[in-house]
Amino acid sequence: MTTATTTITTTAATTVAPAAPAVPSVHRRALLTWVAVYSMITLVQSLVGPVVSGLPLPLRTLVFTVIVVPVVVYLVVPNLLRLNARLSRKR
Repeated sequence: MTTATTTITTTAATTVAPAAPAVPSVHRRALLTWVAVYSMITLVQSLVGPVVSGLPLPLRTLVFTVIVVPVVVYLVVPNLLRLNARLSRKR
């Protein structure tokens, strides 16, 4: 009777994840946020300003911030950060 010996060699597969883009400095994030907020406030004032011009200042401010803050937080800043990351990779 013959016995065969089988040797199985396994190698651990090493998965290398792509490097995460570097987080922009606090100064660059502040600049990008300022660009987003400034541009959105200007746009909202030009579009909605005439409609709410008769309201007291605190209510006008409330209307503007209800529109501007979600748009800036969920749309504009994330897109600016993606654009910043793409531009940083090209350098």
